[in-house]
Amino acid sequence: MTLYIDPPTWPGHGRLWSHLVSDVSYEELHAFAARIGVPERAFERDHYDLPSHRYEDAVRAGAVEVGSKELVRRLTGAGLRRPKGRAAADGSLPDGAAPGEPSGQAD
Repeated sequence: MTLYIDPPTWPGHGRLWSHLVSDVSYEELHAFAARIGVPERAFERDHYDLPSHRYEDAVRAGAVEVGSKELVRRLTGAGLRRPKGRAAADGSLPDGAAPGEPSGQAD
């Protein structure tokens, strides 16, 4: 199980945000997010948006700190990258937010 998180450098909704991803599966990602108390509504296509005050929670729980480019490289290499406009495996449509454009949905 490996989860990755980039630094909280993405501005949005008056906060700075990080992206949390898995290089194994979405199931692993959802389970990890639930374990650290991140609401499902913070999931965006292929990652969770985490506000800066939740960054250390993810790291303490085992997420590996990487730069944003490395995070995308690992996500893409695992075949889990969902580009903007591509439907999710469950048939739901993405909301259109790109990495770096957090939804502001995580507490």
